[in-house]
Amino acid sequence: MQIIEIKAKDFFELLKIKDTSMWEIFAQMIDGKEKKLIFLDQDNTVLFGYQLPTNTEQLEKDREIFAKEYAEKISKLN
Repeated sequence: MQIIEIKAKDFFELLKIKDTSMWEIFAQMIDGKEKKLIFLDQDNTVLFGYQLPTNTEQLEKDREIFAKEYAEKISKLN
């Protein structure tokens, strides 16, 4: 399995600049090989990880689950 470390702040700033979603970037990374994305803060502390699926169908399922869980968490904050 390939491990890919990503500086979270830089990654999300790039998404804003390019006006794209992380899911579009993740889709471009799919090549049939297993990858684990590790998101790091500025001090290289692990913030979270994500196992990139090997196909776009599973990626779409992950996106839907993420959107639902995110919406639920946001609604609890209000």
